[in-house]
Amino acid sequence: MAPKTKAFVYQLTAFAILFILFRYLIGTYTHLQGFWIPVTAFVVATILAPKFQAVKTNDGERLFMKWIFVKGIKEIK
Repeated sequence: MAPKTKAFVYQLTAFAILFILFRYLIGTYTHLQGFWIPVTAFVVATILAPKFQAVKTNDGERLFMKWIFVKGIKEIK
């Protein structure tokens, strides 16, 4: 699989897991109703999801991740 495709799949998977988790938690433990539950879950998941990016280097295309809970940029093997 190409690194750009891997980055997209990882990004989508991480966002989807966090979105579903926060949608459930917000719906269960807050007094928000209707349209505001998925909107709030979307914003929180967008902020907290790790960011993946494929970058062309001298050694070929590499996959990197940046996340709010991890210091710096990490290379994904």
